[in-house]
Amino acid sequence: MEFVEVREGLAKILVPKARRIYDAPVFYNPVMALNRDVSVLTARVLKPKRVLDALSATGIRGIRYALETPAEEIWLNDISEKAYDLMKKNVVLNVRGELREENDRSFLLGEKVMVINRGDANRLMAEKFRYFDLLDLDPFGSPVEFLDTALRSVKRRGILAVTATDTGVLCGAYRHACLRKYLAEPIRGELCHEAGLRILIGTIVRYSAKYDLGVDVLLAYYRDHYFRVFLKLKSGAKKADESISKLGYLWQDERGRFEYSREFLPGKPGAYGPMWLGPLKDVQFVEKILEKARNHALGHRKTVPFLELLAEELDVPFHYDTHALARKNGLEVRKIGKVIEKLRELGYRATRTHFSPTAIKTDAPFEEVLNAMRGD
Repeated sequence: MEFVEVREGLAKILVPKARRIYDAPVFYNPVMALNRDVSVLTARVLKPKRVLDALSATGIRGIRYALETPAEEIWLNDISEKAYDLMKKNVVLNVRGELREENDRSFLLGEKVMVINRGDANRLMAEKFRYFDLLDLDPFGSPVEFLDTALRSVKRRGILAVTATDTGVLCGAYRHACLRKYLAEPIRGELCHEAGLRILIGTIVRYSAKYDLGVDVLLAYYRDHYFRVFLKLKSGAKKADESISKLGYLWQDERGRFEYSREFLPGKPGAYGPMWLGPLKDVQFVEKILEKARNHALGHRKTVPFLELLAEELDVPFHYDTHALARKNGLEVRKIGKVIEKLRELGYRATRTHFSPTAIKTDAPFEEVLNAMRGD
């Protein structure tokens, strides 16, 4: 196997040479550097002691946790023998100072412990009950098969970071797969990415509630080909009930008007969900990681601008895509900045949204949004 050396954040790793990233025997995706940046920034703010990167591949995420955060014990895991061997090489490559190997899988980097494990992620998480302060799931596809063991492996007031790359499923292209995996009805069209993210969170909320765990959403976003959520777990049946109460359903008509309702079962036909209808961010948390991002070596040049957009974004459920509204209502497309300006003049809150460059978040009623698009 031939390798090339790649640098990301403060880490350097060996990556297998391949014509396409999906052809490599051990997977590394440079596009996900932004995802890993936000993960590292989260750990820098929250300071977890024990961290698990459950599906490590090259080990880049876990190595960055070790080099760039206060974490004291970092576990890297993968079921692949080739990945296991490469993770070891990459850990050694990043040693600064003395490296001591305690056994065939545990390394001491100064005061930090790095454990490199080869095995099934579910088995490892089942064995390490309530052990990790931060547990990171970044699978290929859906994270659903790992949620039960992850929720037993992370501490009851720990942090669960989850990626889902099956956006086609969550966005309605494969409706039956969404019903099977997430027990939810997905929506197609301009709301699909936000609804897909909210379905993912809603699923994790339902899984958590079985263990009398509630959640606070520290940050949840859509980017490129994936969804990413950072959840702070809260212990207790009442906390679980509070989180369940924030689930509900979405409706949308042919003009693009939407409505949503928090309820256990949909009150009328045509509903999409169940899904999370609570906040997608903790404002203070996002401000803290943005501050860290401005003073830290990052792996992706767009991390800071993306976090700035998330920090400024109005946190209300769902958005209006101006191009879709124009098409459905026989209107001309107006510059999005002008629409936002008009809504603000009328006393409403309005911002851009990371879900689409042609969409806005606002608390204005539907007809007022149309009037703003007309320039009325």
